[in-house]
Amino acid sequence: MSQWIGAAAVCVDADGRLLMVLQGKPEEEKRWSVPSGGIEPGETLEQCCMREVFEETGYRSKVVKKIKEKTGSHGTAEYHVTYFEAEIVDGTPTIQDPDGLIYDIDWKSREQMKALPFSFPEDREFLLNYLEGPCREKN
Repeated sequence: MSQWIGAAAVCVDADGRLLMVLQGKPEEEKRWSVPSGGIEPGETLEQCCMREVFEETGYRSKVVKKIKEKTGSHGTAEYHVTYFEAEIVDGTPTIQDPDGLIYDIDWKSREQMKALPFSFPEDREFLLNYLEGPCREKN
């Protein structure tokens, strides 16, 4: 069984909205996700997280802390994704994804997220709870 390892960024703005990207292969229905992707040789998970934010959104970010890990399998591949709280430090929204799988960048409110089609539906509850949790009280 093959193994896929990656990182995902949970970026929340001052208004409590989550940075999300609309993604999918050309033939697929497009769905929303937080910026994420696979680790490249020589990268740390934190570096992967920051690179994916930049490639998918045009924003520069810094990792604040690890907040969740998700493991599982899909077909013949096992996956391990580490979710990081990340803070936007610079940049403007620009799609520059080398894979050509990103179609839109947007900041989504908690209410908007309830109705969005998610690339990874199992993430919806975690992300909604995250936006409401005590970690958001600092904003």
